[in-house]
Amino acid sequence: MAVAISVLLVASLLGSSRACHFPAIYSLGDSNSDTGSVSATFSRVRPPYGETFFGKPAGRCSDGRLIIDFIANQLKLPFLSSYLDAIESNFSHGANFAASGSTIEPADGTLIGAGFNPLSLDIQLLQFQQLKERTNELYDQAKNPDVTDRLPRPEEFSKALYMLDCGQNDLYYGLVTTTEQQVKASIPNIISQFATAIEKLYQQGARMFWIQNTGPIGCLPIIVINSPPKPGNADQTGCIKSYNELAQEFNKQLKDRVSQLRTKLHAARLTYVDIYSAKYSLISEAHKHGFVNPFINCCGHFGDYRVECGKSAVVNGTEIFGASCSDPSKHISWDGVHYTEAANNWVANRILDGSLLDPPIPITKLVSKV
Repeated sequence: MAVAISVLLVASLLGSSRACHFPAIYSLGDSNSDTGSVSATFSRVRPPYGETFFGKPAGRCSDGRLIIDFIANQLKLPFLSSYLDAIESNFSHGANFAASGSTIEPADGTLIGAGFNPLSLDIQLLQFQQLKERTNELYDQAKNPDVTDRLPRPEEFSKALYMLDCGQNDLYYGLVTTTEQQVKASIPNIISQFATAIEKLYQQGARMFWIQNTGPIGCLPIIVINSPPKPGNADQTGCIKSYNELAQEFNKQLKDRVSQLRTKLHAARLTYVDIYSAKYSLISEAHKHGFVNPFINCCGHFGDYRVECGKSAVVNGTEIFGASCSDPSKHISWDGVHYTEAANNWVANRILDGSLLDPPIPITKLVSKV
């Protein structure tokens, strides 16, 4: 009976012409969603980042827009300001707490020493709480629109969409510091911390969740080129099979936990987003979709020598700059780790129609249970 009711609910929502207007988006995660946190806090993203859409660096690890930018556009909302960017930021339609290099696991000295970000998911949660509390205080203290016009409306926090996109760095950190077996053993604890973050947001009034799983880490050019798959460990696309299996295990456990949270958080609506399938489909059928070899990044160089995108290095006595390719729109990978605007646009189109969502409801048809 419960299954039948669920099917009827999904069918009803899919057939409905009613669109849900989200007044704001609040985003937490890593570089796949960072619109300026790390650029504003540690060091500015350099050219040629941002060249395709913005014409200059815009805090994003891409040549242009990220998936979150395309989602905001679909919901007719402006691009999200980074919470940590103090220059001309506007939080009236939400805020972005995502930070490049961040992890779900709290960042300790070892993680930071390995080059990962101290702005881990628990810190991002504290930042959201700070924004919400200060917003409420300012609305209580001052009715002057000059004070509040760049802030969210307090009553809209519970009506906003909360996006979480993290986990890739936790897996990558484990792979470069431990063994694959140890990474697999660590996944339940990482998922538990992920679930705790969702529950804390729920306790803060969040009700609509958009939870993205992690992509095929074994297909990232920086990994495939620097650590080519050993014999028997390459899949049909050329990705590192065992690395992708770890991502799939992470995603399986995340999906199971999201299902459990639906039972526990009765007033919430949790959408599980299969980013992995969208990205792997694009990579495995790159030529079919008009892209070049998915393991050739557009900006920078890996292989016989390495020059990072936007940086210079001396190779055989000659200084070489990590420049952009002539046509980023033909590449899936921008810098060996992150995706190009063209790839992000392709993936966004694949997930926004609802076919890779659980439940399979397009984002514009999501309706709050509140």
